[in-house]
Amino acid sequence: MNDTIHTASSAATLETRLARFALQSARAGEASVSYREAVGAVEDDKEALPNVLLHGIGSGAASWVQQFEALGGARRVLAWDAPGYGASTPVASASPVAADYARVLADWLDALQIARCALVGHSLGAIMAGAFAAAHPERVASLLLISPAGGYGAADAAVRAQKRDSRLAMLADLGAQGLAEQRSANMLSPHASDAARAWVRWNMARIVPHGYAQATHLLANADLAADLARCVGKVPMTVAVGAQDTITPPEACERLAQVARAPFHLVPQAGHAGYIEQPQAYSTLIESTLTRTVSTTELKA
Repeated sequence: MNDTIHTASSAATLETRLARFALQSARAGEASVSYREAVGAVEDDKEALPNVLLHGIGSGAASWVQQFEALGGARRVLAWDAPGYGASTPVASASPVAADYARVLADWLDALQIARCALVGHSLGAIMAGAFAAAHPERVASLLLISPAGGYGAADAAVRAQKRDSRLAMLADLGAQGLAEQRSANMLSPHASDAARAWVRWNMARIVPHGYAQATHLLANADLAADLARCVGKVPMTVAVGAQDTITPPEACERLAQVARAPFHLVPQAGHAGYIEQPQAYSTLIESTLTRTVSTTELKA
């Protein structure tokens, strides 16, 4: 009983902190995108490149609250609810590809008058980020992939169907709340705090089933490695993963880093949702990746 009360209190604390970053909405072409933003002291600083954060399949914009707090005072930080999540309009296709989400991302950034940004993608968000960077390399100052999901687009059709259908069946059986109760623990390492566990569960319980189903199709259709290969020499890339990530294991992420010819970071005592359980380490990585990119650009100039 006491553990339940403590866990609920932990989630409530993060939810209270989240209230500082109110949910907003913007038109993105024919769609609507809900998002959260931290502006801080740089609201009028047009020179500071914004950080744009893309969540994974079982999450949403709210999951980045600790990054809003840590990074929002230095530059603009935005996180969307991907199409089909939160109050964002789903993509049109029942079985979408990464380019469908990349188009919405481009329209959303246009609506917010963001010509160029530092792009961060976690898990399935890495697939969306990679597709956007491949299509619009001039708009991506740096690309940081956190525990990237590679997708199954290059796999045999039977494998793709099995991966897709098993996840869809789980969604049908459990619903959002059931997924949160049964699957959220897999997102974290054994070192995670009660607050981190509660926050992952809180975010996962708020997925929209239709959007999650579309994202499941995206995962089956996507081939992140192919998009990263298109970005080599055009976009500075970095790959990071928690040392105890069992969903996108370090060896799989390192292979993607090799394809991208990108630095590879192994974060100790972190699982798949490492930016939630080790927020300081990941916030430092996000900022240092962009700072390094900006410094390199200035030296070349």
